[in-house]
Amino acid sequence: MVPFALGGMLGFAIAGLVLLLNRDTLAANGHENWLWICLAGFLLGFPGLATMIVHDRNRRRRREG
Repeated sequence: MVPFALGGMLGFAIAGLVLLLNRDTLAANGHENWLWICLAGFLLGFPGLATMIVHDRNRRRRREG
């Protein structure tokens, strides 16, 4: 499950960088909040990543036992 969390974080980071490069266009069209959405998605990925690490550890332990 960890790769899914990392993939989501990477997706938000790439989208944020693309939007950052086009922030003038975003501002002209009133979409500045899209940058904040990408930042929030990336930052909320950290608790999700931690949860998936614990989940995978517990799943591995259940399979061994």
